[in-house]
Amino acid sequence: MQQAYVTGGSGFLGKRLIATLVGRGVRVIAMARSDAAAAAVSAAGATPSRGDLGDRAAMTAAMAGCDTVFHAAAHVAQHGPLQPFMAINVTGTENALAAARAAGVKRFVHVGTEAVLADGKPIVRVNETRPRTAEPAGPYSLTKGLAEAAVLAANRDGLDTVVVRPRFIWGKGDTSVLPQIVDGARRGRFGWLGGGRYLTSTCHVDNVVEGALLAAERGKPGEIYFLTDGQPVQFRDFLTRLLATQGVDVSKARDVPLWLARLLARATAWMKQPPVTSSALALVGVEVTVDDSKARRELGYQARMSIDAGLAEMTAAAAA
Repeated sequence: MQQAYVTGGSGFLGKRLIATLVGRGVRVIAMARSDAAAAAVSAAGATPSRGDLGDRAAMTAAMAGCDTVFHAAAHVAQHGPLQPFMAINVTGTENALAAARAAGVKRFVHVGTEAVLADGKPIVRVNETRPRTAEPAGPYSLTKGLAEAAVLAANRDGLDTVVVRPRFIWGKGDTSVLPQIVDGARRGRFGWLGGGRYLTSTCHVDNVVEGALLAAERGKPGEIYFLTDGQPVQFRDFLTRLLATQGVDVSKARDVPLWLARLLARATAWMKQPPVTSSALALVGVEVTVDDSKARRELGYQARMSIDAGLAEMTAAAAA
């Protein structure tokens, strides 16, 4: 890999990905929708290219000379109108694929999600043979599934596409999921759905980067790879430790029966910011565990960052 184009480069995962690529001597061009995004990708080591996922021509021009595209941009939210999810996650992905083909890019790595399986029922030790759900839990699950289908369908005529599916991305510098949980806990709006004593898979951001780079180098065209930290952990224990790195104690937070949470989600679905959503219930209210054996076997994936080391890094960063 000599030159790569990155979407979502100003985000939590994108900045880590850019820095790692640059550290390996890869020239990186990164999409930047704003001055702030341009500054963020520049600080990570990339050359910013102004545009967005709706501007296919701008992406095609920026991808000129690139051999690899990492598509990490997405509209990530638990709730909201369908239109922005469709415009960014589905149409935006289709535009990125078309631009990559027009620019002569050889490899397209799509950052997917286990949410494409989420229908509200437990997901237990599944692998990549599990089909995407026909009853997605919310617009994020729906549109990421449609995006993934488009990526796999585009695997032809000189463009090799590969999907990685990390589960529950976390780590130092999280600007998306963790701040929302911390804010809710500090405002007294946190509870353990169903008690929280079920298993979950997780994937530290550095392990996501490891898997994405291996997918670019060794992934079989048209294939999907789950990425995790290794063995599942108890959700309640992991989240308690994760929030403790931010000085937040949820060890005595109330338990919320799952039946009550589901009733509340249905009753408040009309609200702009409901207290709980069907998407949240499907992704963090029941067991979600996935098997990354395929990535370890075919890619040589190792998940080099352990949970203990990642939490220690976050604790040290918070204390600095």
